Amino acid sequence: MKQTMHGFTLIELMITVAIVGILASIALPSYQDSVMKSRRRDAQGALMGLANAMERHFTETNSYLGAADSGADTGSPAIYATQSPVDGGTAFYNLTISAATSTTFTLTAAPTGAQANDICGSLTLTNTGARDFTGTGADCW
Repeated sequence: MKQTMHGFTLIELMITVAIVGILASIALPSYQDSVMKSRRRDAQGALMGLANAMERHFTETNSYLGAADSGADTGSPAIYATQSPVDGGTAFYNLTISAATSTTFTLTAAPTGAQANDICGSLTLTNTGARDFTGTGADCW
């Protein structure tokens, strides 16, 4: 009587591991790029929210001055969350009011932590809606 063996041979197992390794080496960088893009989009939304808060501040005081901590003209915003994501958690961008006068402002989202190596660098938004970035990316806004 012939005995049948069930299971995998070492060759079959090594081929499976190699295929999984190749698929992971292709999928992981694509996934990480998608995560960085989604964090960048969240920071852009936070910048837009801060710009709206600046406009509300202007409506109340007839000036953009004093919207930062301690009534300063630059620094962390006192009228909005200081990081992105704005609901807490790990900060991937720090939001600042980088320049403010009575009639103009410039807001900056600087990448931090896991997002620090983002190719787009810091994102900026002005009172006129002009968007800019400091990095070398092509599609950052």
